[in-house]
Amino acid sequence: MSKMTERQKEERLQERLAKGETINSPEEMTEEYRENIVHLMMMQADSELAGAFGYVPWIQKSPSISETYTVAQIVKDEVRHGHVMYRLLEQLGVDVQKYYEGHNFNLRVDKADIGTERVADDKRVNIFYYPITTWYDFIMFNFCMDRGAGHQLEDALKSSYKPWADVMEGIFKEEAMHMAHGDWWVKKLASDPSTKGPAQEALDVWYPRTMNIFGRPNSPKNKIYRRLGIKKRDNDEVRQAFAADIKSKCDEFGLRAPDWKPVEKNMTEEPFIPG
Repeated sequence: MSKMTERQKEERLQERLAKGETINSPEEMTEEYRENIVHLMMMQADSELAGAFGYVPWIQKSPSISETYTVAQIVKDEVRHGHVMYRLLEQLGVDVQKYYEGHNFNLRVDKADIGTERVADDKRVNIFYYPITTWYDFIMFNFCMDRGAGHQLEDALKSSYKPWADVMEGIFKEEAMHMAHGDWWVKKLASDPSTKGPAQEALDVWYPRTMNIFGRPNSPKNKIYRRLGIKKRDNDEVRQAFAADIKSKCDEFGLRAPDWKPVEKNMTEEPFIPG
């Protein structure tokens, strides 16, 4: 039997996706499909690892032995998530060890606002370039970014690439626990007059940084992802779901959800799918 051409593979792939079938191996992919699935999974893997490294100092600087244990567990979870994703990428031909050795996932910037730009050539979403300098920063990063990641991961749970969707089930459950940790602390900080002000100030910093992660509305890249079944929603649809969720939590806890306006000239097409 003759080998299928790339065009025939594309037609076959689209037929299967239209029927709601999933892709299970590299052999079933077109080059376009492989390129895009690798790109999205690399973004998640790099973000998981860079996020874990950013949390590490708070194992030592957390305010109690209980929090030391909790932060250590969160770091362990995030490293595990990254490891799981890199293993999937190895199955798609990525030389993970070489890639790991060639990038500095501890890299952080000394700027208050980098908009949507990336600072280095790894694939992490750019919020992971900011340092976490206070406990309020740690909690609001946890509150905003883990929630933002959770909204993005809903699409990955339904990805047409079944190996990715399968591992996301466990990752999603652990991310839900991380979100619960952030919610508990934000409620606690907001209920105390002595900590409510600093909590609001930290929220005002980390909320817009998180809003920048979702990508440009109606992006051409996102349309490709949706056609291939590796994303389900437009970038802005995910962003608005996150914004509504944050507003609901802020109303509940007595904080003010910050205003946010996109800087269109800097808005990246790239969505974020981490955990």
